[in-house]
Amino acid sequence: MNHSMPETSLACVDEQALQRGCGSNSEYERELIRDQARQHLRGLLLEGAASAPAGPADQSYFEGLRRRAA
Repeated sequence: MNHSMPETSLACVDEQALQRGCGSNSEYERELIRDQARQHLRGLLLEGAASAPAGPADQSYFEGLRRRAA
């Protein structure tokens, strides 16, 4: 991925990459994206854990999931 940014921003990214032990700016950006994905997943899991049960997870429940996925 190629993109441009002001020198001041680039210096900030370089510093953050160095502090996190990343070998390059691209590696730092990938790490940021993974962190964001983990935070999103964590939010979804917490939301699910806080919600009321929808019903039993029995054989018919999983058959319904398989039908929807097919």
